[in-house]
Amino acid sequence: MGDSIARFPLFPLGLVLLPEEVVPLHIFEERYKLMIGECLEQGTQFGILWLSDDGLRDVGCSANVTELLEQMDDGRMNVLIQGATPFRLVRRIEDLPYPAGDVELLDEEEEAEPDGVAEAAARERYADLVERVTDSRPEERELEDLDAYGMAATLDFELAAKQKLLELRSESGRLEQLSELFGSTLERIDVAEATAESARSNGHPRATP
Repeated sequence: MGDSIARFPLFPLGLVLLPEEVVPLHIFEERYKLMIGECLEQGTQFGILWLSDDGLRDVGCSANVTELLEQMDDGRMNVLIQGATPFRLVRRIEDLPYPAGDVELLDEEEEAEPDGVAEAAARERYADLVERVTDSRPEERELEDLDAYGMAATLDFELAAKQKLLELRSESGRLEQLSELFGSTLERIDVAEATAESARSNGHPRATP
């Protein structure tokens, strides 16, 4: 069981934040202007929980405000935040002027040894995907410095998949999931490119199954 934090400020949002991921936020509601203001003043963290169509998820990620980009006269702010540590919401707190709760930081599961096959496959597919999207392949040294969260934080994919990644408590499990995600994304790019090529060649796009 990980450390517990009482009365932790929470920010329910329509996004999933991962450790190491950097995200810009526009803060405009009074309660969140107060919350982020306190975090900036005290140098403390807050937590982001995904407010999905099915409701508020109970596993989220703590965040640091790394930069105040802009503060307007009415108190609105543009900030950069960076994900830190996964946590589980244990109990909601209702007596603060902004959402809060008692949370438990999530520990990693013990693994006998790293899964080298999963790690190599995930990094290879990640490099393939980055190359397809940017026409530039990451160098081996760059790849070696990236863990699962580091790779995932640089790409945009479905929120449900990001939430599952956040909830997995082993690096090998995250690497296996990422390898599958990267592989399926590459397949979708192949289909899209083939369809576009077909449309250019005969003027009639071919439907894909």
